[in-house]
Amino acid sequence: MASHTTVERAQRLKQLHAQYKPLVLPTVWDVWSARTAVAAGFPALTIGSHPLADSRGADDHEGQTFEEVLAAVKPIIAAVDVPVSVDLEAGYGQKPADLVAGLIEVGGVGLNVEDTVHSDGGRVRSTQEHASYVAGLRTAADDAGVPVWVNGRTDLFMHAKDASDVLDEAIERLRALEEAGADSVYPVGIQDNDDLLTAVTDAVTVPVNSTAHPVRHDLDRFRRLGVGRITYGPLLQLALTDTVKDMLKPWAP
Repeated sequence: MASHTTVERAQRLKQLHAQYKPLVLPTVWDVWSARTAVAAGFPALTIGSHPLADSRGADDHEGQTFEEVLAAVKPIIAAVDVPVSVDLEAGYGQKPADLVAGLIEVGGVGLNVEDTVHSDGGRVRSTQEHASYVAGLRTAADDAGVPVWVNGRTDLFMHAKDASDVLDEAIERLRALEEAGADSVYPVGIQDNDDLLTAVTDAVTVPVNSTAHPVRHDLDRFRRLGVGRITYGPLLQLALTDTVKDMLKPWAP
């Protein structure tokens, strides 16, 4: 059974999505980055698969097992008193019920799930297959009594040579994810395209998640385009990497 704290944090995450438009969830990867983001004033966080993998010397794209990911995120979640969502890639080959059970066990109250199945040669799930997986996550969370926030991601734009060519297919997929019970949808790879972002936000009723760079992008622009949720993916960690290099270079031999 989920703890009272986990249920409360899940409810809080849902409230925050309604309260902030967009809700910015800094993408963290360890206890230090999580505590730093909370100290900066953020009421919720997400743990990204790419920065988490980099911090542990592992590969992104399901280069860690589900058990390894859970062991890594557990102390991060325990170190802060705010809701934490976790990027669970394509699910690490887990059944939806097992994925949700593991997440809840370590105190996570939100998850991101994508349609590129890296453990199966990088194939992309069909619209129905991905929607069915999300529906399974929704059912599992409901059965567990925890309103886990499900962020349904599609990589169709990212895989296309011309993102505009797959707009109709992507919208069909995002609508299917919404119907399957996704609380928000995440079309990766269009954060710099106003037209595509607007088309997507107009096509669904749930919040649309966009990737953002913490320095190069502007929050007000995303708000004007109707984006409901922002995460940084690996871009916060990469921005800090550049800054740290600049700080250290004068000291290098």
